Amino acid sequence: MIRKRVIVSGDVQGVYFRDTCRRTALELGVAGWVRNLPDGTVEAVFEGETGAVEQMVAWCHHGPPLAIVDRVIVHDEAPEGLVGFEIRPTPSG
Repeated sequence: MIRKRVIVSGDVQGVYFRDTCRRTALELGVAGWVRNLPDGTVEAVFEGETGAVEQMVAWCHHGPPLAIVDRVIVHDEAPEGLVGFEIRPTPSG
């Protein structure tokens, strides 16, 4: 099991990025969460089997059809044993 945290920049808010990310992660059996950040980026955490997590990271490089992704920053983290995949609220900035 691996865990990746990604920050996605570009035109990625208001284009169904979070909902499509959640649905794609559930289809792949990846646990974690996704949320908008106050600076206009999207942050997501993916946990699961290596291949499935890597597929989610690759998906973030294009996102849903209306998204325009400029940059994806990926951080390796220690898995926490997350279950399910949720859309989290935007933190107060």
